[in-house]
Amino acid sequence: MVVNRPAVLLVEDDARLASMVAEYLGRHEVDVTVVADGERGLAALRRGRFDVVLLDVMLPGIDGLEVCRRIRATPEWRALPVLMLTARGEDVDKIVGLELGADDYLAKPFNPRELLARLRAVLRRGAADAPRARFTAGRLTVDFDAREVELDGRRVVLTHHEFELLAALARAGGRVLSREQLMDALKGQEYEAFDRSIDVHVSKLRAKLEKDPRAPRYIKTVRGVGYALVRPGPAR
Repeated sequence: MVVNRPAVLLVEDDARLASMVAEYLGRHEVDVTVVADGERGLAALRRGRFDVVLLDVMLPGIDGLEVCRRIRATPEWRALPVLMLTARGEDVDKIVGLELGADDYLAKPFNPRELLARLRAVLRRGAADAPRARFTAGRLTVDFDAREVELDGRRVVLTHHEFELLAALARAGGRVLSREQLMDALKGQEYEAFDRSIDVHVSKLRAKLEKDPRAPRYIKTVRGVGYALVRPGPAR
């Protein structure tokens, strides 16, 4: 459910337009995070939580259509509303964007008031029918919306950093995340490769989740790479 100030990710390489949109939406109680290309847009989605994505079609590197396709192919983002920004007259982009799962589109140049109206409409639809975001691995459940974790039917109390670490691993869907990626998820910035403080967070998290931290069933260490959250097989 969207509350108070919606969080919007704007993926737009036109710095002047992005600044104008962010300023206008900010005046209307919308928090806007701006990134300039598709790679950074996907990285921002991995790091934080957003209520809607405003996505330009023409982007350097990965274009907006491919970003939209990846959003819809990722279970944790599948229900995330996407409003695409297209060049005027580019009907093909509009059609392809809608076929890929975009919720709406707006042709440039646009009136900021229309953008706000369409944004609010997309948010209302998303709030009405979006499923609760959860991840389940065996007897472990992570509720992203409520920021709650249950194990064997009982709530596990985690610190802010412990929850963010677990959430990052859960959103990765079993993929291995390096220590640098996990530190980025926790702090929102890059850290040097020799920083091993992530191991301390993992150790504390394992102490709360694993019956035997020396033989973990949920958080696996991939030697020389990082960590992954896996769905365990039947307990022996």
